[in-house]
Amino acid sequence: MQFFDTSDLNDNEIYLSLVKTGEGIPEKGWVPGYSFDICLLDGTKIGFCNFRIDNSELTKYCGNIGYGIDENYRGHHYSAHASKLLLKLAKKHYLKYVLVNCEPDNIASNKICQLLDAEFIETVDIPETHEMYLEGKRQMNIYKIKLN
Repeated sequence: MQFFDTSDLNDNEIYLSLVKTGEGIPEKGWVPGYSFDICLLDGTKIGFCNFRIDNSELTKYCGNIGYGIDENYRGHHYSAHASKLLLKLAKKHYLKYVLVNCEPDNIASNKICQLLDAEFIETVDIPETHEMYLEGKRQMNIYKIKLN
């Protein structure tokens, strides 16, 4: 798997600081990906995000993009900023689309998907055998963003 330079993942409010890359572990259902800290331009870490490089059944429930913002920094759409930066990375990997998934009752994440102009695809039940089910998650809204 080829991983790309990520030093260009910044905008006028945040930048993504690469923490690690991972080749994936197919037998566990993990796909290759990147993990980042989300930082303000002054270097303050305000959250995390990750990008999973795959468009297969393995990303159906978890999606390609994941994020979390520290409580003190919520409400500023930093997750949307980070996701838009990750779309640049997705294009480097020649993905035709990315999935952004969230639990149906996660109002903030569903709003982020709308801010990203993601298309709502469906709400799915997570199988009892899936790792996310064991973490207490039961359903996911699946959103799709087509890339040019």
